[in-house]
Amino acid sequence: QVALKKMPLRKRSRKELVVNEIRIMKENRHPNIVNYIDSYLVDEDLWLVMEYVDGGTLTSVLVRVVLEEKMIAAISKE
Repeated sequence: QVALKKMPLRKRSRKELVVNEIRIMKENRHPNIVNYIDSYLVDEDLWLVMEYVDGGTLTSVLVRVVLEEKMIAAISKE
């Protein structure tokens, strides 16, 4: 299983930021982060293929869960 992230490029004024993000994801692999697998240009959309992580997006988790500062520090350290 993988996760797909569809990014419309026509709405992005600074496409070099997307290219830089992909380069960084390719170069950095770690068991504590969602890892990049591949990317494809489909029409004017960039499709990123990443590892699938059960539980939803980070944003959806952060909206539902209140973290204390010590917990945030521990997560950030990892």
